[in-house]
Amino acid sequence: MPNKGAPLGPVRILLVEDSPEDAELLSDQLLEAGLQASFERVDSEVALRRVLADWTPDIVLSDLSMPGFSGYQALQILRELHPRVPFIFVSGTMGEETAVEALHKGANDYIIKHQTVRLPSAVARAIRESRSEVERQRVEDELMRAQRLESLALLAAGLSHDLRNILQPLLIVPDLIRDRSDDPKIIRLADVIAECGRRGHEMVESMLSFVRGSRQPSERIVLQRLFQAVGMLLKSSLPRNVDLQLEVADDRMAIEANYTELQQVLLNLALNAIQAMPDGGRLSLVADRAGSESGGQVRIRVSDQGVGMDQATLDRLFSPFFTTKANGTGLGLVSCHRIVDSIGGQIKVSSTLGEGTCFDLLLPLQEAALGDGEDEQPLVRPGRGERLLVVDDEATRLSLLGNALSSQGYRMRLASDGAVAMRHLQEAGLPDVVLVDSGIPLLSAGQLLAEMQAMGYRGPAIVLEDSHAPAFADGQTPAGISVHVLPKPLEMQRVFRAVADALGVD
Repeated sequence: MPNKGAPLGPVRILLVEDSPEDAELLSDQLLEAGLQASFERVDSEVALRRVLADWTPDIVLSDLSMPGFSGYQALQILRELHPRVPFIFVSGTMGEETAVEALHKGANDYIIKHQTVRLPSAVARAIRESRSEVERQRVEDELMRAQRLESLALLAAGLSHDLRNILQPLLIVPDLIRDRSDDPKIIRLADVIAECGRRGHEMVESMLSFVRGSRQPSERIVLQRLFQAVGMLLKSSLPRNVDLQLEVADDRMAIEANYTELQQVLLNLALNAIQAMPDGGRLSLVADRAGSESGGQVRIRVSDQGVGMDQATLDRLFSPFFTTKANGTGLGLVSCHRIVDSIGGQIKVSSTLGEGTCFDLLLPLQEAALGDGEDEQPLVRPGRGERLLVVDDEATRLSLLGNALSSQGYRMRLASDGAVAMRHLQEAGLPDVVLVDSGIPLLSAGQLLAEMQAMGYRGPAIVLEDSHAPAFADGQTPAGISVHVLPKPLEMQRVFRAVADALGVD
């Protein structure tokens, strides 16, 4: 074999040949040429289909005419089952017209049996070209996935700002509701609204983290409570012929993770399981210990009695944009895998066609007792007429901040950008505290504070900062002004506390 190109290594050659003697001659010639080859021989359609179902050759060498079978049939079957595997006719009956027809039908080359001197080089070239084409296709697929992920990142970044602004009232309004009502039902409704706002913001961050690879803040999650929440959310999606089973072996089991992301994983797996059971069945979510030691793992098992998956589907299950659904995105399970991996866990899957699928999430265990409540924050003393300047270009948040702080006893000045803020300063004088969003137009937060400092302002400043856009990325803050950074999304109790702390009020 000519030694042009990189070594081929071991190759698998399938011979479609009714003559054992001719097959042996071909094999000997290829081995003598230096090919590290193993061979299989078939001489019928049934045998060919059986071999190709369990074995993928690197190349097929086929005679043209055989009793009850033809090389054209073999070529058609190969293209049906393994379209990228090269195919070479090796026949003693091929004329020029027959050879041209063979190439038109998809053969890679043809060799005359009594002129096989170029057979080793033809085989080597065909295998190299096939491998090069497979690699080229793989690189193109990877590039396409990368481009689609980049587009998704741009879309997520563009949507995140608007979604945060839409969700912001869900964090501010509940505190206003609580201050204006003693009705327990109204207060409970405010708590639900606030919780929805927090989870909504976390979902936005989760969307961004998918494309940016960032890690979401974690919290201690008691699995019993998580399962109760997931069960409630699934009720609206549960068909009558699907029975939901929720079981937690120990109600003290807890893990350290981001609540919204882990809930998203369980909901994604559960909804996939429901769709896999068109004829009904049992959907089980079970949490137990994966090991006997207290410092072991929690196993969360999501299993169904659905249609199951074949091995080819399992092999690509966590590949970006791979989906078996007509309207699927191919990102759900990729996101699940990323979330589980980010908390030091593993996700394993087993499936049998016609019997169902089982996902096992193996997560680090953290011992936790029920009844651990959140630390209660001390009440913040209302304002006493202190003058506040709030600068924010998002109209809804600006209005809500103004109403909320005004209800606390502060005198408010509101500005939608740096120019309006400067006009207020010139007309009404310097405030006691300034709250400024890091992304205001016309004048940046730093420039506005620098202008105020030049006007003689020495009071505190509270900067509302987006985690992805630091207010003072260059590290320069105005001298003489005490800057307090308040991360978004905002919750009014934190805003009230920040203002009180900036004023030095206990």
